[in-house]
Amino acid sequence: MVELLRPLLARTGFLKGCTIGSLIVAFAGSLLGSAAAFAQGADVHYFHQGIMPPGAIGGVRLARGGPVHGHFQPVEIRAPRGVRIATASGGQFDESAPAPLRLGLHVGAVYRLRATHVPFAEGEEVFPTIEVIDRTYAPLDQQQRFAIPVELTEEDLRLALEGKFVTRVIYLEDPTRALPAPEDPQGQHWFEVRPGDDPLAVADTLGRPVAILRLGGRLPDDAVGIDDAFLYGSPPLVRYAAEVTVLPPPPRR
Repeated sequence: MVELLRPLLARTGFLKGCTIGSLIVAFAGSLLGSAAAFAQGADVHYFHQGIMPPGAIGGVRLARGGPVHGHFQPVEIRAPRGVRIATASGGQFDESAPAPLRLGLHVGAVYRLRATHVPFAEGEEVFPTIEVIDRTYAPLDQQQRFAIPVELTEEDLRLALEGKFVTRVIYLEDPTRALPAPEDPQGQHWFEVRPGDDPLAVADTLGRPVAILRLGGRLPDDAVGIDDAFLYGSPPLVRYAAEVTVLPPPPRR
C-alpha cells in the first residue's frame, strides 16, 4: 500500500486578524472536533506546537535519531503555470526555474525559496520556506517517484502578497483514518483547520507529518538585503530532473 501525502492548511491574517475560508473551517471543525482533545487519546509524533520557529520542529525529529541525519528527502515543489522558483546556495539565490522542481532536501533543515512571475502580480516576489520534518521510506529505486509534494497555490500566493501568513503541514495519511476521497493528479486534497487549532497537532492525529510550508509575512530587510540569516544558512540540496520515468511493475513469477 502506498501512503498518500496530504496537506493541512492554516491561514493567519496578520492584517485583519481573521481566518480565511469559513466554510472549510466549519467542515474541518465538524470532522475533527478539538485537535487537543483528540490528541490526548492518540499516539502522536510531535509534542510541540506548529507555531514554533522554522527549524525547531525538524530539530526535534533529528534529536530522536534514526536514519534521518544527512538524508536527502525528495520533494516536488509545485506552483501555478508561469511561476518560477529559485533556491539558495552560497548565501544568494540561484537562477530561477519554472515549477515543478524536484529537489533533495535535508531532514531538519529550512530552505528559503523565491517565487517570481506570479501570474496576477507580475513584478512581486514571495519568499516561502520549506522545512522537512521527517522522511519517507519508498523503495530505493523509486524515491523520486514518491517525492513529498509541496504546492504553492494561487490563493496561497495571493494571501501572502496581501500580508497574510499561510502554513501548510503535509502528512502521510494513516490508512485507518484516511479521508474517503480519491487522489486528484492535478492537485492536492486539503482542508483548513478551524481557528485556534494547531495545524501540526491536527495533522498528527491524521497521520505522520513530514513537511511544513510557510509563506507570507517575511521579506528581506531593505537595509540588510538578502543575508545568510534570511536564507537559513543556505543548506545543501540535490537537484533532480523535473520529469521522472515511472518504472514498470515487476514481472509476475
